[in-house]
Amino acid sequence: MVATEILRTSDQASYERRFEQIIGNSPALEAVLEQVERVAPTGSTVLIQGETGTGKELIAHAIHNISSRCGRPFVRLNCAAIPLDLLESELFGHEKGAFTGAIAQKIGRFELADKGTLFLDEVGDIPSALQPKLLRVLQEQEFERLGSTRTHQVNVRLVAATNRDLTEMVNRGEFRSDLYYRLNVFPVLLPPLRERREDIPALVMHFVEVLGRRMGREIEHIPPETMSALSSYQWPGNIRELQNLIERAVILSNDGVLPNPLPAAETEQRATVSLGATTLGATTLRDSERTLILQTLEGVGWVIGGPKGAAAKLGLKRTTLIHKMQKLGIARPGLQSSENVMGPGPQVPDSFARHLSTN
Repeated sequence: MVATEILRTSDQASYERRFEQIIGNSPALEAVLEQVERVAPTGSTVLIQGETGTGKELIAHAIHNISSRCGRPFVRLNCAAIPLDLLESELFGHEKGAFTGAIAQKIGRFELADKGTLFLDEVGDIPSALQPKLLRVLQEQEFERLGSTRTHQVNVRLVAATNRDLTEMVNRGEFRSDLYYRLNVFPVLLPPLRERREDIPALVMHFVEVLGRRMGREIEHIPPETMSALSSYQWPGNIRELQNLIERAVILSNDGVLPNPLPAAETEQRATVSLGATTLGATTLRDSERTLILQTLEGVGWVIGGPKGAAAKLGLKRTTLIHKMQKLGIARPGLQSSENVMGPGPQVPDSFARHLSTN
């Protein structure tokens, strides 16, 4: 057994599920995940704030996964995507005949999320007329369907998200102050991608791997100038923009080489940005991946498992990291082979499974 395995298998598997699909180990991201670990078990309302594309829904999922409600429903609703005259019905449901077109009873999202978590995205878009009803269900955990006088009791944990400045909306009279204070019990602010540039190389390699596999294109080489351009770009659309541009680059790739998908003007005007210890000068995807793993292992003292180990930092399962180390020939300095550090290890698919994707 590996000496660095500090969690039981079941505990390790549980930890790995906490931040599924979130990739990165920058200080800015680690600070957010520490907040998530603190608030998730409490059941308190959480307000996730951040620019578009920073991964707010993934953080909401992580809060649900760590909480005692894990295994119960996780229900989502984008308030900006529902017409205003239908939003009340989506939230609370309606009875048959409640309004023109209500040909059958409808169960609302609060009812569907009973005993679980309701994620309300773009909560700043909820109209003023509906805000008192939302406040009531948050305070009293009860509501009535449209067209009914029967009161329904629910037990729902609310996680809300927005890219709007709710404080300014309150000052302008566009958002109720009492609802804002009820939502803002525990605020979590997601950093934009430009403030966590250390995570860009790992995100690039993750999207290259996932999208390349999806499209049947194998990318073997990321030119240093391409990685440098991607790492220096400001990313106004954050991780969603990064994912979309990598998809474009994979489509345009020839002979396994990833082209620079940024517009020429952006590449020419970009400022050189230092990535510090995470700078990748490697010329192949394999080399880049090997460099990231080595840097992470060295940073944690070659601890593989556990919440502070390399697997958690990289967003990988412990067994996946071991397999990658074996494939890449990575062994702790002073040992004869990777087998001495890791043991034989199971054969599992290669994939980085931790990234802040779209929201």
